[in-house]
Amino acid sequence: MDDIQAVTSIAEELLGKLEIVGTVTVTTDETDAFRVNISTEETGLLIGHHGKTLESLQVILGIIVSKKLGRWVKTYVNVGDYREKREEALMHMAQRAAERALASGRPVELSRLSPAERRIIHLTLSGDERIITESSGEGDERVLLVKPKLEDAV
Repeated sequence: MDDIQAVTSIAEELLGKLEIVGTVTVTTDETDAFRVNISTEETGLLIGHHGKTLESLQVILGIIVSKKLGRWVKTYVNVGDYREKREEALMHMAQRAAERALASGRPVELSRLSPAERRIIHLTLSGDERIITESSGEGDERVLLVKPKLEDAV
């Protein structure tokens, strides 16, 4: 059995234990990470509130896959097209925050974002030379600040 078949089997077994009916497809990306896509009628159950259940499922599946294959390997899990839609929503959120920061001249705070979501915001705004983004705080209190770059700063 090759690695993709093994990961598919592991993901299908995990879905079975959760009593969720769905189809699993597995591919690898350019970094050799596994991309596990689950198609199911129960998307909300697997995604959870703000994607928390999906993140947990990804961690658990990643641990099982790494143990089974005998090496650490990154495993991404997507349900339907949730991740694509979420990334698009985060990109729009970033643009709106930048517009508000520029219009008001004050920082805009974005909270309750996962590290991966904060990264998307940082990357989205990295090309805008009028804006600075920075994360501050610890743990669940960590926030991302979208600030207008001060022209007069020396």
